[in-house]
Amino acid sequence: MQTVPQRKLTVVGAGYVGSTCAQLAAMKELAAEVVLIDVLEGRPQGIALDLCQSAAVEGFGARVVGTNDPADTAGSDVVIMTAGRPRKPGMSRSDLLEVNGAIVREVATYVRNLSPEAIVIVVTNPLDTMVSLMRHHTGFPARRVIGMAGVLDSSRFSWFIAEATGASVQDVDAMVMGAHGDSMVPLPQYCTVNGVRAGDLVGDDAMHAMADRTRKGGAEIVGLLKTGSAWYAPASSAVAMAASILNNQQRLLPCACLLNGQFGFEGLYMGVPAVLGENGVERIVEVPLSAEARAQMQQTAGAILNDLEALRDLDLM
Repeated sequence: MQTVPQRKLTVVGAGYVGSTCAQLAAMKELAAEVVLIDVLEGRPQGIALDLCQSAAVEGFGARVVGTNDPADTAGSDVVIMTAGRPRKPGMSRSDLLEVNGAIVREVATYVRNLSPEAIVIVVTNPLDTMVSLMRHHTGFPARRVIGMAGVLDSSRFSWFIAEATGASVQDVDAMVMGAHGDSMVPLPQYCTVNGVRAGDLVGDDAMHAMADRTRKGGAEIVGLLKTGSAWYAPASSAVAMAASILNNQQRLLPCACLLNGQFGFEGLYMGVPAVLGENGVERIVEVPLSAEARAQMQQTAGAILNDLEALRDLDLM
């Protein structure tokens, strides 16, 4: 019987995304102990107990621990940060930044003190701004603070391409860069179906239409659900990143990394292709961009900078 690696993975936030992250991490046996922490008393404990009781059926050996006490997260190898509030009707972007910024700052403090060697994967929105804030308050090297967005956006793009081409989604590779939001930058030229350029199968107009649908992918799901937002694909994306790090898989995944000259940007977190391994971001991979894509990257950078300025105005950075 395979031994579960003696590692510790913490998921912050026991909402739909966080609880699904805990489930996937346990089932994939990424760590011997998966800690699920939330401020709501009883919720993480109940979810953890339920997950542990599924172990005999699913055949995994990881133990899930639910807690409200940050002390239980001490010594984590990876922390997946999902806690935060979604934007509600009547709430401004500044309101969301203030509410979730305060949550990220609090979590960063105990991660810094209790798990000083951890690699942090941020899922909380607004993503690119929150990962900057997490890095600011942990003081960790940039390679150990990463944002999950590009994996999710690229997965959505892949599904749309698979539907349009009739191909297996397993044969589709797609790439999305930039901020997680309306200013993201889908890259049709880097989308393939088993090596064949997707645009050659469906036409460039169809690819641009799917790229636009990808930008609105989260809003489309929110509109269908009426209440709440996506959780399965975001959780799968965060856990894929954690797996690449903990198992040193060296996967090339689009994620929010701190840029130091790459793609012409300095000191800014933005979604780019990166190799993830045991050290976190092992390297950022620069790919040639069209003039249109470069212009879009400038626009997405502007959106991120505006949010960072708002954080400073709120005295959160």
